[in-house]
Amino acid sequence: MINHKLDRLVTERLVLRVPTIEDSAGVLAYRLSNRAHLHAWEPERSEQFYTLQAVESRLRKMASEVAEKSALYWLVLAAGSAEVIGECSFTNIIQGPFQACHLGFSLGSGHQGRGYMREALEAAIPHAFETHGLHRIMANFQPNNQRSEKLLSGLGFEREGLAKEYLKINGQWADHVLTSLLNPARETAA
Repeated sequence: MINHKLDRLVTERLVLRVPTIEDSAGVLAYRLSNRAHLHAWEPERSEQFYTLQAVESRLRKMASEVAEKSALYWLVLAAGSAEVIGECSFTNIIQGPFQACHLGFSLGSGHQGRGYMREALEAAIPHAFETHGLHRIMANFQPNNQRSEKLLSGLGFEREGLAKEYLKINGQWADHVLTSLLNPARETAA
């Protein structure tokens, strides 16, 4: 069962919260403790990225994007805990004839393999479809990221292709598998 509020989603084992500036220390702790774990899947990060000032700046930018309705951001916490164990985001939200966005997510190294991200996304994806009237959510992953491939496939994302040298990850241009999930409640043309 999923309990929805505007700024919080509650599942059986998790709480997803919209981040605020008060979460700066928790987000920084998550980033620092998972720096090596996430290194292979993210852009190169400067030392400045891992400072409280940078986190606060990023959280202010995120709040602005949410207010503009161009993004949704969630911190993932284990129920009953204040520790950030993951993040998920719906960015580049475009309305009009496109009605789509990009999904991003990460989960702390100590919480892998327990189904937490699947549980989080099973709550966050329907919320994104409903609150923004989206038709498509796109998620891309590196071909060697088997965990993301399995997760996205299990959530119903379909492979649409391979983009060569799609993103600069860890200092190198990396190929990415392109996937998408269409809104199951979408209207179909007759």
